[in-house]
Amino acid sequence: MRKEEKTRRTYERIMAAAMEEFGTKSYDNASITTLCNENQISKGLVYHNFKNKDELYLKCVEECFNEMTEYFKNQEYKADGIQESLQNLFHMRQQFFREHPCCCNLFFYTVVQPPEHLRRKIHALRQKYDDFFINCFRELLQQTEMRDGITEAAAMEYFMIFLEIFNGYFQSRSCEKEDIHALAEYHEENLSKILDIMLYGVAKKNRGERTEK
Repeated sequence: MRKEEKTRRTYERIMAAAMEEFGTKSYDNASITTLCNENQISKGLVYHNFKNKDELYLKCVEECFNEMTEYFKNQEYKADGIQESLQNLFHMRQQFFREHPCCCNLFFYTVVQPPEHLRRKIHALRQKYDDFFINCFRELLQQTEMRDGITEAAAMEYFMIFLEIFNGYFQSRSCEKEDIHALAEYHEENLSKILDIMLYGVAKKNRGERTEK
């Protein structure tokens, strides 16, 4: 076997083991020692390819977000209206998580319990994924008749604030739910509902009620 091929296979073997380790545990509970013992990989090989636990973890996070983004780019989600299109987007994400449970774990831990010292690097690694969803929302807005006085820029700003608040809420809930998959399911179920409220409001307008005061 050529040296290059052997090196590639070793790297892929370490990454597969790391995705399993970080994809089933939190960052704090994951361990390179456990990774090595359970997969018969020497620590020397791991540290030859990766400087430390942080670098290996970030590589797994990067692979997770890249895989998610490519998956979504190859799916069709657009429907007749913005509400159905957004629901399709999140159903698509749920399907991805069912097919890739380790990515589900990694994704939600970066949302609800990211390692504080790696928060900025994680944010940079997920930028392409975030940009994809932001662009999807922008394209849907351009095809939607908005209320008088609501600009695309204002709607986009509101959308970003909404996501920030929503994810912050689930960071606080993460201490209550130890099962990350249960939290992920709860997150996805409520996200589409709250997006619907964001788009259409909560109050039913009474007959004859004026739209402007």
